[in-house]
Amino acid sequence: PSSPKHAARRPQGTKITHMASEAERKKVALRRLGDATFSKVDKVSAELFSLTYGAVVTQLLKDYEDVAAANVQLEKMGYNMGVRMVDELLAKASLAQCASFSETAEVVAKVGFKMFLGVNVEVAAATSSEFRLLLSENPLAEFVELPEECSKLEYSGLLCGVLRGALEMVQMRVECSLLRDTLWGDEVTEIRVLLKERLVEEFVDDDE
Repeated sequence: PSSPKHAARRPQGTKITHMASEAERKKVALRRLGDATFSKVDKVSAELFSLTYGAVVTQLLKDYEDVAAANVQLEKMGYNMGVRMVDELLAKASLAQCASFSETAEVVAKVGFKMFLGVNVEVAAATSSEFRLLLSENPLAEFVELPEECSKLEYSGLLCGVLRGALEMVQMRVECSLLRDTLWGDEVTEIRVLLKERLVEEFVDDDE
């Protein structure tokens, strides 16, 4: 018969398997939360949304007459939107505080993008200081083709700004960059989010 010590031995990898299954359960829960939150918001047609955004980008290109300058403005525009959008997300989704940056990535992908764009986004290469978002669908880029003179245009750079603004409002200063874009001929749109600093919220004493 096996000794008590031998009988109590656990198969290798049990703890790792448990952690992996717990992570999957959290992803499923966030996906369901994203679906539920999306059902609460007012909808506009994808075509109208895409055409309206296209008109904004076209006007920026006319105003600045430079692709690089238009890229900067699109990111700034997104930043200002993100600063405001995060309050709506937190209010409608009733989110708990994230325990890690990788968990933040899943909330952004499964709840944030679902709520505001109605798309499912995958997280890749998530660490304690970086993650990447993969969009196989991008409503901003529907019905769009970039002319050769605009081949360097970061058409979806608005999303980078939205992420930067929203995350700054929850005390995370990040740097976002568009690595791949279906409008550049890539299979997916990929955004890299790099954590630069965790901000400390300052409280002002009214008595001072």
